[in-house]
Order: sequence, then structure tokens, then C-alpha cells
Amino acid sequence: MDELKHLLELIHLEKEEDLKQYEKEILNTPLHIRKQKGTCWHPVEVAGAQIEAGEQYHISLKRLTHMDTPHVFQTGGSVTFFAGGDDDRKDKQLRGVVVAVDKSEMKIAVGADELPDWLYEEEVGVDMLFDDVTYREMRHAIEQLMQLEEGRTQVLRDILLGVRKASFTPVTIVSKPELLNDKQIVALENILSAEDIAVVHGPPGTGKTTTLVQSVKITLEQEKQVLVTAPSNTAVDLLTEKLAEKGVKVLRLGNPARVNSVALDYTLEEQLKGHMDYKFLKKLRKQADEMRREALKHKRNFGREEREQRKQLLREAKDILKDAQRVEYYMIESLIEQAQVITATLVGSVSKYIRKRRFSTVFIDEVAQALEPATWIPILKADRVVFAGDHCQLPPTVKSFLAEKKGLGISLFEKVVKRHPGAVVMLEEQYRMNQQIMEFSNQEFYKGELKAHATVASQVLNKEGSKLLSTAVTFVDTVGGGYDDKRHPDSLSFYNEEEATLLVQTLEQMLTELPEGETKPSIGLISPYRAQVSLLKELVLGSKVLEEWREYIQVHSVDGFQGQEKDIIAISMVRSNAEGKLGFLNDTRRMNVAMTRARKKLLMIGDSATLSSHSFYQDLMEYVQEIEAYQSIWE
Repeated sequence: MDELKHLLELIHLEKEEDLKQYEKEILNTPLHIRKQKGTCWHPVEVAGAQIEAGEQYHISLKRLTHMDTPHVFQTGGSVTFFAGGDDDRKDKQLRGVVVAVDKSEMKIAVGADELPDWLYEEEVGVDMLFDDVTYREMRHAIEQLMQLEEGRTQVLRDILLGVRKASFTPVTIVSKPELLNDKQIVALENILSAEDIAVVHGPPGTGKTTTLVQSVKITLEQEKQVLVTAPSNTAVDLLTEKLAEKGVKVLRLGNPARVNSVALDYTLEEQLKGHMDYKFLKKLRKQADEMRREALKHKRNFGREEREQRKQLLREAKDILKDAQRVEYYMIESLIEQAQVITATLVGSVSKYIRKRRFSTVFIDEVAQALEPATWIPILKADRVVFAGDHCQLPPTVKSFLAEKKGLGISLFEKVVKRHPGAVVMLEEQYRMNQQIMEFSNQEFYKGELKAHATVASQVLNKEGSKLLSTAVTFVDTVGGGYDDKRHPDSLSFYNEEEATLLVQTLEQMLTELPEGETKPSIGLISPYRAQVSLLKELVLGSKVLEEWREYIQVHSVDGFQGQEKDIIAISMVRSNAEGKLGFLNDTRRMNVAMTRARKKLLMIGDSATLSSHSFYQDLMEYVQEIEAYQSIWE
């Protein structure tokens, strides 16, 4: 129980740090600065509002100033409307979620029964919003766990905390799915045998998602319905798509504003449109909307009689909306009953539609990236749980240095792997990378147990081309070149101009050597530092050689490439200094992610003298020399 109490303390520390950052950026920053930074649009023109699925108003708006200022609003982000200036914005606020946004127009979903008059009558702005829902749900989940004294969830809690042993009833699959290799079959049998917990450890490219989808499908032969979750909307959307492709009836829960265009078809809101009662529901909504519009219509003479008429119309509109809500409730219940799989994020699994629902099995993907308190949220609904992930890749994102130091960066996945090694099956055959790209990570993280499938083991950009094209790995060493790292005065992020220039020039050389007429390779440029990412983006945009390749090039941080793969990955290490300071590079799991995104070519540029202050990079230098992938800028 002390472990759970400690988690409550860590949630508090993380929330305090997150709130502090929000207050610095939004609450305590004057309006004109927020507008310049792009964290606020003010004033905006409310172009219209209409009721959409889920009884939500969708408000369309345009910003009227700072049109060319880059902004930070994103689809799925929480925002708040406010009226007036900074002095009175707390009194008049309306929360919502961004449905769509471009340079100067935004659509926001609002869950209010009716919209306030000030939205149309006063000068309005939109701010980014601090969203404490996640913290509230994490705290609630841990408090519930602490109160349990009996029942299935209490047993599962004790097993996951290492107080009890996990149980298995051995199962052997007679009719083996053709899609799965031998180790994936073992993982599947482990899942079917588990009475409490099963773990799929999926290193890069080993088909973790494929294994998980097949496991869900076969589990459904014994169980009517399962819950499938993951920390991010992106991961949930991918699972939703893959399950639907296999003919499984999937229902995706969550705000449609946070769901990608492919998975949108499987959301509750979209599936309601196919229900036989949808036309009747739409008719009720239309009536309510028309009444409300009539009530709010501008009148030249507005006296007591007109005011009473407005109130009457608004009351009638509200009553009709209540009827619509009742109809929608029954429609939703039938859709949930028919679904074989319900998908949601960890926090989304507390959706009001399934709040009291239990599941025989809950599948949780990418658990190693999730904060432990968030992972417990869907577990509260489970009789048994299946974890999938890789604790050798990206850890949970923690904002508070103190919370990180006290253990919030350690996932429940990592703890369970140590506590219940017998419940873990690691997938071993990877289908992404050339053998040489794979091998360094294989030795450093996976005890040399990974194997490259024959279809990818020797793949390169061009076997007949130059050394740059015909080899899978190149490390360009900048040692002695005076390529010193610098710190950006505003963002305090590190960058290295000479290294960025060299990386882009090397990429240009590589691409110009490729034979014409062949399919263009996909390309990823990665750096652990935001300032270097920005610099690389500028250089790519300014390169005439790369002009025809731009649609094939993606430039991002390591986190931005999690779950992705490219034919070519080029990594800028950035750090080059006499003190041997590495900063972010000390997190070798992030470097594991960066290196294992590449299929055919991995290009790395860095200063070996600085890098070698860490044993991981010493090993890397030895490896690239061993496979003859090392190259100095002086060559």
C-alpha cells in the first residue's frame, strides 16, 4: 500500500509542475504577449455554431489579428473562450476541444447545453487551457485501489504489485494463425493461458501490433467483448484500424476531435449516424436548434413581452434536447452491446458510456510509455490484463524533475517485467531493419536475441551504388572540426549549425547518387533537441537539391518518430563540447528509438570525443568501426 501512497505523491508533484508551466505561459502572461506567442487568438469572429453528434455545439471562428503569427493550437487540444480582456476573462469562460484548425480558422466542440449570449455580443478570445482531467482520474484510480479489500480487482492489484504470484492454465493452439511466427505463437499461447497477467515484449519491428490484434481476435472466440487501450490517441487509432481490417466490430470511444480521419468511422458519433433511429434524433436536434436561433434573433424593439417569449422558446428548445438525449442514450447502449471491441485511451476508458462496465480481458498497448497511475485506470475494469510494449524504448514523459527522480518515469510495464518474468514473452524476429542497423541495439538492449527476417536482413538503398548507398550504416565523426554545440537564448535548447549543415549536405549527396526512375525512399531527420530540429527544417526548406524530395522528408524529435519507420534515417547528435556534456543523449532508450526507425540506411553524425564520455556511445564507436561504417570529416 505504501507504493500506492507514493504514487499519489508523485501525481501531485507532476500536476504542480504542469500547472506551473501553464501559469507561466498563459495565466500570468499579458494578452498581447500571448497573442505574439500564438497561445491566444484575440479578438475572434464567431462565424457560426451548430449542434453535432454527442449533443455538442461546434463553433466556427476566425482570428482577426496576428494572422501571420505561428500558433500552438492543435486538433484535440483543450481551449477556453473568454470575453473581454485579462481583468474579467475568469468571469466569462467556455471550455471546449479543438476539432479542426489551420492558420487563421478554428472549429471548437463545446459540451454546453446552451451557448452564452456574450459569445455573440462581446469581444471574444480563445486561450489554451490547463486540462486537469488526467490528474483527477489518475488520483481517483489509485484511491480506489487503496480502498479495495476483496474481489477480483484486489487480487489483480496484488499480483501487479508483486504481492502474489500470477497463475497460468497452459493452452496449446492447434490451428496456428498463418500470419504469426513461432515466437508470436508462443506469445499468443501465453496470453490465452494467463489467468491474471500476460506480457508481450515487442522490440522494434517485431510485429507487436500484429500479435496483439491476433490475440484480441482469438480471445473473442471465448469472450463476448474486450477493452483495448493505449496511452495515446495515435496508438488507439492504429489498433482500431487494424482490428477493423480483421472484420472485428470495433467501437472507438473518445472525443472525435482527437481521432484521426481513418479511425473516425468507428467512433461512437459516426456509428450513431448509421443507427435506424438517427433520422429521428437529427430531426429533434434541428427543431431545438431552430427554436434557439429564433429566440436569439436580434429584435429592434426588445421589451418585457419579447424577453418572456425568448425564455419560453429557450425552455422548449431545452426540453426537445432532453428528448434527443434520451433517444441518443438508447442508441448508444445498443451500439455498445453490439461491439466486440471497445477502444479508448487510458483516461478515455472512464467514459460515461462504459464507466460501470467490466471486461474479462483488458489489452493495454505501449504500456512502457504510460505513467503508472494512468495505466491503473483501465485495470480497474479488468478480470485479467494483457500488457504490450518495450521498456527499452521511450519511457513515460514526466514534466516534474522531482517526480522523475522519485520514480514516476518507471512504468508499470517495467515493474511487472521484473516482478513476473514468467509472464513475459519477448518477440525475436524483426521485419523492419537491415541486420547491421539492428545489431547494435540488439546487443545493447535485447541480449543479442533479435534476428532479422530474411526479407530485410540485407536490404540497402542500392547494392550497386556508392558506399553511401550500398551500406546500411554510416557514422560521420566531427571530432576536431570545431563543430561546437550552442544554446538557444530563448528556448535554451541546444543546436549545432555546422553539424546540421553537414547532415543535410550528406543527405543531398546520397539522394543525388540514387538512380533515376526508382521509387523515392521515405526519409526521417531526427535530433534530440528542438532547436536543432528547427534548424534542420530550415535547411531542408532552403535546399534546392531537396526540393523534389520534400514530400518524402519528415524532420522531428525522437518522440515524434515513435512507432514510425523510414527507408532512410539521419540523426544529428548535436552535442560537441570540451566537458563531454551529453544532456538528452544520456537517455540511451531515446537513441534506441531513433536508430531503429531506419529500414535501409542509418546515417549518424556526431563528435566521438564528446559522445565517448558515455559507455553506450563508446560501444557505438567500436561497433561502427567493426562493421566499417566509421567515417571522419577529414577523410
